Amino acid sequence: MIKGKFIDNLPKVYGIYTGGFLAFIILMSIAESAGMSAKLIGIFFVAFTVGIYAIIGYLSRTLQLDAYYVAGRQVPTVFNGMATAADWMSGASFVAMAGGIYFKGYGYMALLVGWTGGYVLVASLLAPYLRKFGCYTVPDFIGTRYGGNLARVCAVIVLTVASFTYVTAQINATGTIASVALDIPFGIAVYVGLASILICSMLGGMRAVTWTQVAQYIVLIIAYLLPVFWISNKMGAGFFPHLMLADEVARIADLESQFGFIKNSAADLKTVPKGLAGITKAHSSVNATPWAFISLAVCMMAGTASLPHVMMRYFTTPSVKSARRSVGWSLFFIFLLYSSAPMLATLSKLSLMDPNLTTGIIGKSISEVQNIDWYQNWNQANLMFISDFNGNGTLELNEFFMGGKAVVLATPEIAGLPYVISGLVAAGGMAAAMSTADGLVLAIANALSHDLYYKIIDPKADTAKRLIVARVLLVLIGFAGATIAAMEIQGILGSVIWAFDFAMSGLFFPLVLGVWWKRANSQGAVAGMLLGLISGTAYLVWVRNGGSGFWGVTQLTFGIVGSLVSLVSMVVVSLMTKAPDAATQKMVDEVRIPSGRTVLGKQH
Repeated sequence: MIKGKFIDNLPKVYGIYTGGFLAFIILMSIAESAGMSAKLIGIFFVAFTVGIYAIIGYLSRTLQLDAYYVAGRQVPTVFNGMATAADWMSGASFVAMAGGIYFKGYGYMALLVGWTGGYVLVASLLAPYLRKFGCYTVPDFIGTRYGGNLARVCAVIVLTVASFTYVTAQINATGTIASVALDIPFGIAVYVGLASILICSMLGGMRAVTWTQVAQYIVLIIAYLLPVFWISNKMGAGFFPHLMLADEVARIADLESQFGFIKNSAADLKTVPKGLAGITKAHSSVNATPWAFISLAVCMMAGTASLPHVMMRYFTTPSVKSARRSVGWSLFFIFLLYSSAPMLATLSKLSLMDPNLTTGIIGKSISEVQNIDWYQNWNQANLMFISDFNGNGTLELNEFFMGGKAVVLATPEIAGLPYVISGLVAAGGMAAAMSTADGLVLAIANALSHDLYYKIIDPKADTAKRLIVARVLLVLIGFAGATIAAMEIQGILGSVIWAFDFAMSGLFFPLVLGVWWKRANSQGAVAGMLLGLISGTAYLVWVRNGGSGFWGVTQLTFGIVGSLVSLVSMVVVSLMTKAPDAATQKMVDEVRIPSGRTVLGKQH
C-alpha cells in the first residue's frame, strides 16, 4: 500500500507501473509460446495499455480550473520532462520518422536536428519566461502581453490551424496501428483511436494528460529501443548499434552496388498502390543539398519553439527554475528515441537486403517472398507490394514497395523476432500518437474555451460551465480531426511538418518579440500573426498546385516565407504605431526576472 501524497510517491508509483508492464510482456511471451495467435496478442497489447491510460485518466478527473488547465502547477521536473517527451514524440516520431530516413536518405535527418535543436530555443528564449508570466495558454500570453481581444483571437486562429493539422496526423497514426492490431478497416480504426485519446483527457484535462503521458513514455521508449537492440545483436551489429551506424550504412551501399540499380518506369509505378515507396537509391537525394537540409532543420527548430502544446507543458511546473530544468530533461528523454531512429531504419533495410541473413528477400523468387507470412499480413493492410516488373521471377531492388509507416511497425516481423515484440511496438506507436494527440486536442479546446469563450464571450461564466464547454469542444475537435484523418489527404510525416511551418509562420516572432522587445505592440503582433499565417499558407498552396517556388523553399519549408513576412510586418507596424504603455513595458521587464511571483498571479 502506497501512503502519502501522490506527487511525493511518483517514483514508486511509476516504478511499480514499469515492473507491471514488463511482467505483462513476459506473460504475452509465454502465451505466444503456448500457441496464442498473433492477432490476439496484438489485441491484448493495445487493449491492456489503452485500458491503463483510461484508468489513469479517470483517476485524475478534476473540477478545479488550475488542475484542468495546468495540472495545478505542481508537476516535478523529471516527470514533466517525461510527459513533454511523450507529448513531443508523436506518431510521426515513432511510426513515420524512421520510414522517412529509410526511404529518403540522410537528408531527412534534418528532422532530428531541428526537433532536438528546437528545445535549445525553447529553453533560452521562451519556456522560463512564459512560465514566469503565469498564463494558462499561449493565446493567454499573447492576449495579455499585447492587450486587446484581437491579438488573442489571432493567436487562437494560428494555434488552431497548426494544432489541428498536427492532430489529424496523430489520429492517422492511431488509426493505422489500430487497423493492423485489431484487423479492422482504417476508416473505422481512426474513430477507435479517437475514443482512446478522449478517455485519457476529457475528465482530467492537463492533470490527466500529464500522468497518462508519463505512463505512455515508459511504454513507447521500451517499445522502440528493445527491437533495435535485439535486431542489432541478432544481425551482428553489436548490442549498442548506434556506434556502428556508419559501418552499417556502408554495408547497405555495397549491397546496392552488388544487386545493381534499376529505375522504375512511369508505367511500372502506375501499378503501385498510393503511398508506397521502393527501397532503392532513387529516394536518397531528398534534402541532400546543404540549403535543403538547413532550411528544413531551421523550420523544425522555430516550429518547435512555436507549437502551443509544447509551451503548455512548461506552464505545469512549480517554478521558473524548474521550467528551465524540465526542458533539459525533455531533451534527454527525446534523445533516447531520436538517436535510435536512424539505426532502426538502417537495420530494417539490411534485414530485407542482406542475402547473408535468413530474413533477406532481394534475389529470392517472387513467389517465395509472396508466401511469407509477414508479407501477406502487411500486403493485406495495403502497406506492402511486390510486382515482377522485370519479368524474371526474381525479386529485384526496384520491385519491392512499402509504406513509410510500415517500417517501424513491420521490422520486428521482418527480422524474425517473436510476434510479442510486434505487439509491443504497436502498443508503443499507439502510446506515441495518443500522447501527442491528447496534448494537441487539449491545447485547441483550452484555447477556445479559455481565450474565446471565457475571456471574450462570457467572462462571468462559473467554473462548472467553463469545464463543460472545454470538454464539449474536446470531443468536437477530436471528431473533426478523425474525420479529416480518415480522408488520408497527406501522409503522417508531411502533415506534421506542415504543422510546424504553420506555427512558425504565425507565432514564432510574436512570442519571441513579446518577451524580448518591449516596443512590440498589439497592432504589430496582429499584423505579424495574420500576415505571417496568410503568406505562408498562400505559398504552400501555390507550390502544391505546381508553382516553382523561390529561394529553394519547398512545401515542407514554407514557414520560412511566413515567418519572414511575420517579422517584417510586426517590426514595421509596431514602429509606425504607438508604443505600449509604461505598465506593459514594466510587465515585460518583470517577465525576464527568473524568480519571484508570476506576473498574472491570481488573475485567472
